[in-house]
Amino acid sequence: MTLCLWNDPVTGCMGDIYRECRNKISRYACECTFNLFRKRDRAINSDLNYKKMKTIRNDLRNIAIIAHVDHGKTTLVDAMLKQAKVFRANQQVEERVMDSNDLERERGITILSKNTAISIPDPETGEMVKINIVDTPGHADFGGEVERVMNMVDGALLLVDAAEGPMAQTRFVLKKALAMGLRVIVVINKMDRKDADPERTLNKIFDLFIDLGATDEQADFPIIYADGIKGKAGYTPELSENLQPLFQTILRKINPPEVEIDQPFQMVVSNIFYDEYRGLGVIGRIHRGKLKAGMNLSRIKPDGTIVPENARYLYTYSGLNKVETQEASAGEIISIAGLNEISIGDTLSDPNYPEALPVISVEEPTVKMTFGVNSSPFAGREGKFSTSRKLRERLFSELRNNVALRVEETDTTDNFVVSGRGELHLAILIETMRREGYEFQVSRPEVIMIEGSNGELLEPFEEVYIDTSPDTVGTVVEMLGSRKGRIQEITDNPDSSVHLHYIVPTRGLLGFRYQFLTATHGMGVINSSFLEYAPYAGPIASRNTNSIVAWEDGLTTTYGLKNAEERGVLFIGPGVEVYEGMVVGESMRVTDLTVNVCKKKHLTNMRQSNKDIEVRLNAVRQMSLDEAIEYLAEDELLEVTPTNFRIRKKILDTEERGKTQKREREKLSDL
Repeated sequence: MTLCLWNDPVTGCMGDIYRECRNKISRYACECTFNLFRKRDRAINSDLNYKKMKTIRNDLRNIAIIAHVDHGKTTLVDAMLKQAKVFRANQQVEERVMDSNDLERERGITILSKNTAISIPDPETGEMVKINIVDTPGHADFGGEVERVMNMVDGALLLVDAAEGPMAQTRFVLKKALAMGLRVIVVINKMDRKDADPERTLNKIFDLFIDLGATDEQADFPIIYADGIKGKAGYTPELSENLQPLFQTILRKINPPEVEIDQPFQMVVSNIFYDEYRGLGVIGRIHRGKLKAGMNLSRIKPDGTIVPENARYLYTYSGLNKVETQEASAGEIISIAGLNEISIGDTLSDPNYPEALPVISVEEPTVKMTFGVNSSPFAGREGKFSTSRKLRERLFSELRNNVALRVEETDTTDNFVVSGRGELHLAILIETMRREGYEFQVSRPEVIMIEGSNGELLEPFEEVYIDTSPDTVGTVVEMLGSRKGRIQEITDNPDSSVHLHYIVPTRGLLGFRYQFLTATHGMGVINSSFLEYAPYAGPIASRNTNSIVAWEDGLTTTYGLKNAEERGVLFIGPGVEVYEGMVVGESMRVTDLTVNVCKKKHLTNMRQSNKDIEVRLNAVRQMSLDEAIEYLAEDELLEVTPTNFRIRKKILDTEERGKTQKREREKLSDL
């Protein structure tokens, strides 16, 4: 009889196994069996030792705040910072303190993900716990910002408006969180709204979890009710006087990082910043090991190339500030400054153990525009940077931190194809460049088509959610029907408005938002999110209006504009310098209308003696950058400068443009 002491490879339990060796079983066979068990024992013990090497950071939590746009992420973060006593008692703090970017404040949306941290006591241990918080954008066009920060956190707070319920971007961000295996805490926010319906909202959230394939553990999510503006939270709709229920749920339900501190350093770059004094820097979470300030590093590019680097300056986060430190350990979210050149997705590692982490993956762009050197008669007047070299440098430098963007060179050195997640994604880039002093021109947005597995043409489709009044529903349905939209659901909201759920080709949404707001008298709400690529839906009419175009160069006059105004809506007033081919208004005619808006009225002596009759013009239509991009037709460009943006025809010469249009009409008639 042979006694083999071994660890059960399934249960891991120690047990006594007795093997009786009968005469028909050789001693060799018993020894082989024993050796097999011993090898298994060693392997299992080795694995147990490996697990023992892991350290649980009970002093740390890493979370992301995700939500649909305008569901209160940034406001809730403000309240968390205040109650964690990040600010002094007498310190004046403006609202939406995390939205530090000028465009974010102007538009009231979060565009860039940001890092902050608070420290709160654990009531069970009495020890202080640091919570790293990543505030993420809520608009679908900036989904790349969400995707690249998910690898830094262990859990997420999913904020949902108690009245609106889960929306288009809610689905997108939750899908990403579930795919990463994150534990999600559902926060039903804005409980102060009169139309808040937390029960209905909770049911919709649960349905969304199931629809997205959540595991049983993920579907058993903790629930917190909150009022971000007042800084209140509760385990039930009856809120407490502070956010303690939320803080405690984070401590109890979000797992602390389980890390390998004694292993070689390794970190993937999740964000990039530039410090005026200390140069290029990165943000990321230490995957394993420790990092010391001044430590030599290896930077591993996605293609496997290894480049030496040095962590000259090392920071951790405390409140809204970066705090310089000399050492940081695995699990911590840090900043490193003073690097040479780096991109999001690169891996920083110990130079003796250069091992790459998986590259950050983001969904591909769906919309593209052509950026080119300004070729209008006003070129070079208003911009600081207007050459093709400067334009190229700026666009390709954007790729370092805008992971959802793509830039391609064309056959000409003056034009570049820039692809993004949507019109807003590209519009933000255009506005940012304009404010930086760049002068350039852009084309009408186009969707990116792909070829299917069977060779068929596929185009992007989006889920569209609309809330509008009952008296405008018919108009909206008709508009979406003409744009190949497929209705999925129509429901009545508690506030008497109507909720529409559509699936629409992305092409059908180009230029749609302004028309939608006009049709709903500015009261309608529309949100959309990329759904899938599907077979081409057929031709879609772009816009049902045409342009009023300037006939000659000069200064606009009241007399000339009055003649144009009788035929449409003007974009400019009198005394504005224009050039031939510049779009000055919108007409309901079936073709473009060319008008001499610089024409002067020649007065007779009789008219002079009786004085001229006063001419009054209607108010001009002042278009925002987003509206101007939406307005563009296929034969038009948008001239962008630091002080102006002008819509113009690609072919400025009136006679040449007329000949080209005639040839195109003849081609269509032949077909």
